[in-house]
Amino acid sequence: MLKISKRGQDMPSSPIRKLVPFAEMATKRGTKVYHLNIGQPDIETPQIMLDAVRHSDFKILEYGHSAGNESYRRKLVKYYKSVDIDIDFTQIVITTGGSEAILFGFMACLDYGDEVIIPEPFYANYHGFAAEAGVEVVTVTSHIANGFALPPIEELEKKITPRTKAIVICNPNNPTGYVYGKEEMKQLGEMVLKHDLFLFCDEAYREFNYEGEMPLSSLNLKGVDNNVIMVDTISKRYSACGGRIGALVTRNKDLVNAVMKFAQARLCPPGFAQIAGEAALDLPADYFDTTKAEYKNRRDLIVKRLNAIKGVNCPKPSGAFYAIAELPIDDADKFCQWLLESFSYNGATVMLAPGTGFYATPGLGKKEVRLAYVLNLTDINAAMDCLEEALKEYKQHTTITADSGVLAEAMYA
Repeated sequence: MLKISKRGQDMPSSPIRKLVPFAEMATKRGTKVYHLNIGQPDIETPQIMLDAVRHSDFKILEYGHSAGNESYRRKLVKYYKSVDIDIDFTQIVITTGGSEAILFGFMACLDYGDEVIIPEPFYANYHGFAAEAGVEVVTVTSHIANGFALPPIEELEKKITPRTKAIVICNPNNPTGYVYGKEEMKQLGEMVLKHDLFLFCDEAYREFNYEGEMPLSSLNLKGVDNNVIMVDTISKRYSACGGRIGALVTRNKDLVNAVMKFAQARLCPPGFAQIAGEAALDLPADYFDTTKAEYKNRRDLIVKRLNAIKGVNCPKPSGAFYAIAELPIDDADKFCQWLLESFSYNGATVMLAPGTGFYATPGLGKKEVRLAYVLNLTDINAAMDCLEEALKEYKQHTTITADSGVLAEAMYA
């Protein structure tokens, strides 16, 4: 009898997308859904990127270089220089989104059964990439009480075994919005050097830091050039998620050569999207000033509204465009599904990502949800009105359900 592979069975479902069918049914019923579940910005993709694709002039859409177009990689060198990162274009491999960069990195750096340590909660798809590569995820838990700060380095070191090969972080962080400070980054650099580990750093949200200077890049840590793999993407930076263009950047020549074998097997990254990504690098230096200001206003509003709701706790994130909130509920998965199946307020409801999907430790995140503040201020206010009313109604709903269960037990006792 044919069976699905163990890898296929072990591959986790996306906690961000698993509720999509329920959202689609809500929309078909005529309910407006405010999507705070996924990091899809409503800020328009820069016109310069769209025009570059529209006005591209070639007769054949050919295969490109497996490492990505050289012209694009050379322009990326100038961009990285502008944010104080010195790199050579030969140290950049363009990938199909940041996702492929992480997957290629895992497969090039880790063998089947090796372990990666990741502070949780973490971007849920890291678990999926690890499953694809046959890698075990080992977690160290960060906590909402201190804003999801990096756990003490000693806690990470306790998790190191002979099978540990890498540490994975996201800075600024998805899903928490926490920004690792210079001292935390330096401690991570010292640790990977001490234990001879790889350090994967997802820097997709580099520009979105609202409380100070740009975070220290992993590529600027001293003495760890052979250890660091930086992952990047145009998706969030330029509101171009569908372009699926990312990059793996490392000064480790042997690693670049290994990654290139995987890149050659998939032939080349998307051609049109590379044209768009290259055009984005011609945006004026102040492009991010406006987008950062807009996201900061959205962050301030959503955090204020959340903490004004009775029983809700939401630490203020310093970067990216996500926040994790603790709600007065017992099961985030059930609550998020109920929002889409059974609730509406003024003809609308809100879609959230259950916190459980961002933890690997069973039982954690059951009272937490991730919210992506990627909607305009008017829609955020409307979504928070929905959530506030929903929490009142859900409390009554769960009380009635619990009472009905007790009554049923008594009847059949």
